[in-house]
Amino acid sequence: MLTVEQMMAAQKANVETFFGLTTKAFEGIEKLIELNVTASRLALSEAAESAQSFMGVKDAQELLALQAALIQPMAEKTAAYSRHLYDITASTGAEFGKNFEGQVAEAQKKFLAVVDNAAKNAPAGSETAVAVFKSAVAAGNNALESVQKAVKQAADVAEANFNAVANTAVNSAKAPAKAKRTA
Repeated sequence: MLTVEQMMAAQKANVETFFGLTTKAFEGIEKLIELNVTASRLALSEAAESAQSFMGVKDAQELLALQAALIQPMAEKTAAYSRHLYDITASTGAEFGKNFEGQVAEAQKKFLAVVDNAAKNAPAGSETAVAVFKSAVAAGNNALESVQKAVKQAADVAEANFNAVANTAVNSAKAPAKAKRTA
């Protein structure tokens, strides 16, 4: 049975966790807003420069050369923006995941303490039932650890795929520019 002090301590820990996670969420949102404002300013500035360049074009060949010159930097900037966006969301998600794992570990520890206490006070002859129960708890913990490892592996694969796609996009944009220069 929980005492008033234990319930108050648990409530205090829950409030601290809530505010800690809320703070992390706002930090992530602030980073996203800062990234978007910076990207928007840069895009507006580059659009103005491009418009000026396009107005100075004298023939179709110069227009095609100007367009080709803009493709690679645009792909690189898009890839960089996507990378920053991914990093912000991944780090914020990692903070939430780390907190969740800590909470689960603490809950498991408390639950095992209750199980051990119950086992000590169990009537004689119930050792088999207690052992079966402890085994079930251990199996549940192993399953949870397996899920956590699988989620981490999936996140690692997603990051590798993201990096591969970003690199492919940048390299694809470089190919026409290279071909144009060698022609």
